[in-house]
Amino acid sequence: MSDLKWYVLKSISGQENKVKNYIESEMKHQKMEQFVTQVVIPMEKVITLVKGKKVAKEKPYYPGYLMIEANLVGEVPHIIKNIPGVISFLSLTKGGEPVPMRKSEVDRMLGKADELSEFAQEMAIPFVVGESVKVIDGPFNGFNGTIEKIMEDKKKVEVSVVIFGRKTPMELNFMQVDKV
Repeated sequence: MSDLKWYVLKSISGQENKVKNYIESEMKHQKMEQFVTQVVIPMEKVITLVKGKKVAKEKPYYPGYLMIEANLVGEVPHIIKNIPGVISFLSLTKGGEPVPMRKSEVDRMLGKADELSEFAQEMAIPFVVGESVKVIDGPFNGFNGTIEKIMEDKKKVEVSVVIFGRKTPMELNFMQVDKV
């Protein structure tokens, strides 16, 4: 079907997944799957520290926006606009005609979605032996120390911290220390 084009849909931020599911089930229900072939929420992996452990979570790269591959004929735009959580199509004027994305934008967005998911897996080692660091998590939070050893495979560093006038080595993960 050559009339399929990619459009950007604005939704209530935080409801992107709900909107995506509504659109997909509504199109199935109306037997109009051929008019909306893909609904994509570009996601990025974000690594956060939860109780001293690194947790990778996915969050929308563009909160409040979805990409939709559709043939906007007849009732299709109207049905999509009436889905709960949908604000509008991205258009040149308020309430104007939905503007299709350029191919370069689509390729970049779809490529970006894949690239961002893979990025979180590979993290460069941000430290060097002998570097001064500050402990930012755990029982020694706030202490300064020196990196003695880097354990690349475990994503940990051995930091010697001066406690009560004595150098004490401790093993910390990369996310528990920061450059001074």
